[in-house]
Amino acid sequence: MTKKALLLINRHSRRGQHSFAQAVDILNDLGFELIVAPIKSSEELPRLVRQHGHKVDLVIVGGGDGTLNGVVDSLMDMHLPLGILPLGTANDLARTLKIPFGIPQACQVIAEGHLKYIDLGWVNGKYFFNVASLGLSVDITEKLSKGAKRRWGVLAYAMTALQVMSQTRPFHARIIMNGERIDVKTIQIAVGNGRFYGGGMAVAEDATIDDQRLDLYSLELQYWWQIFPLLWRLPQGQHGDLHWVRTLEGEHFEINTRKVQEINTDGEIVTGTPAVFRVIPQSLGVFVPKIVNP
Repeated sequence: MTKKALLLINRHSRRGQHSFAQAVDILNDLGFELIVAPIKSSEELPRLVRQHGHKVDLVIVGGGDGTLNGVVDSLMDMHLPLGILPLGTANDLARTLKIPFGIPQACQVIAEGHLKYIDLGWVNGKYFFNVASLGLSVDITEKLSKGAKRRWGVLAYAMTALQVMSQTRPFHARIIMNGERIDVKTIQIAVGNGRFYGGGMAVAEDATIDDQRLDLYSLELQYWWQIFPLLWRLPQGQHGDLHWVRTLEGEHFEINTRKVQEINTDGEIVTGTPAVFRVIPQSLGVFVPKIVNP
């Protein structure tokens, strides 16, 4: 039976313009009946999903993690499953779910129709896939240019982090978990739902996107040299081994700060403190390879 799909491709993503025609041809050959909606900006994505959602069986999104973040709320509203074509720079959600980065292979995964229901994070009314954070990561997001991402790919994240590190100042925050109040002085707090973020760094060593928990870490550095062991351990999610990195896990967190801190989710600045974080278990269906152990 032919499946009707809404295809949304961010042509401004790292590989979007080049891959658009290829994806349309392959999906047509695989038997999909497509509604292709032109996208001028990511702000249009929720409207397009709500406009066409009642006509289709699924939504296929081509882009990076920021593009996926732009559609997640509307997918939840319309109760539609998601197919992913990884066309961005980091592609952390695709990495977490072991979705191949090649367009023909990613299209084949969607055509095979194996749905996995994943957890979502939630902060102040906004859903997210990978991680929500405040502090250093917001500074990186604001400084990271599209040109740098296109030119340097994942390396752009590390290069920008080194540039902003010297300018980042600690801030005071109160974390509330299970009624316990924890006061911290930190340069970054991250709350992860999935496994990977920031171009392949692990939120926690044992994090998965269906473990029904959030993983929080707070970077409480006191000396400049502490960044070097941190950079060594972050990719494997082993930062919790360092005594200046606080780690917590739970289903619900509250974070308050003396001064309002912006919060980014999956690389998009969407809200600010005070903030309430929750995990929403097994809430969204995503097409994944048949054998997945994220």
